[in-house]
Amino acid sequence: MAKTTGGSWIFPAVVLATTGAALAAQTGTAPIGVWVFAVVLGGWVITLCLHEFAHAAVAYAGGDTSVRARGYLTLNPLRYTDLAYSVIIPILLLAVGGIPLPGGAVLVEPGRLRQRWYASVVSAAGPATNMAAGLILALVAASFTTASGDYTALAAALSYLALLQFVAGILNLLPIPGFDGFGIIEPYLSPRFTEKLRPFRPWIPLVVFFILFSVPGASSWLFDAGYRLLDLAGGSEFLAAVGAGLFRFWS
Repeated sequence: MAKTTGGSWIFPAVVLATTGAALAAQTGTAPIGVWVFAVVLGGWVITLCLHEFAHAAVAYAGGDTSVRARGYLTLNPLRYTDLAYSVIIPILLLAVGGIPLPGGAVLVEPGRLRQRWYASVVSAAGPATNMAAGLILALVAASFTTASGDYTALAAALSYLALLQFVAGILNLLPIPGFDGFGIIEPYLSPRFTEKLRPFRPWIPLVVFFILFSVPGASSWLFDAGYRLLDLAGGSEFLAAVGAGLFRFWS
């Protein structure tokens, strides 16, 4: 029986609100920073939903029908996230620190998957979604830039959002417990090793986040790599930097 949590209206509402903010940013409606903030934040929630849906959809394709029973095959964020820890806190940290933290969680039963390698593909589906979103956003942002270099606030917002997608994809690919990168390699690790890690798994991501936020320059490698991917995707590092500045309209 599918999970019956409400909130099916949330994703369409976020899409509608983000679209409205995008139109305001594109037309230069004041205050510009507020609309850029809304576009980036709304876009982040949308891609969070897509990220988690990708995990569930691939797991279902691989034979794990439990994701359907749990109600994961939807874009409703309440189906697979805790509102506080999966949405509100990552949004606040993004607004304050600029680091796009993974926020959702889809419970998969690897024993139901038809092949062991499916577990790796399920884990890879989330970061792949971020990377694909970054590429699309970078290309869309470029379409709002003229040959002479003129750009709109929407182009800056989408460029910054594209950068965040690449950074999130890289962060999620870290081969560390709590991140999708570890899920990719975990099926090939010895059960004895993974069992020894079990007591520490809830704490390892917290240590990583603490280092990223508290150690000066610790997150710079993430953004350097993100900027390189943005450049390879045909995006603009300049527009991403402008978007980051407009995003923090209060500073």
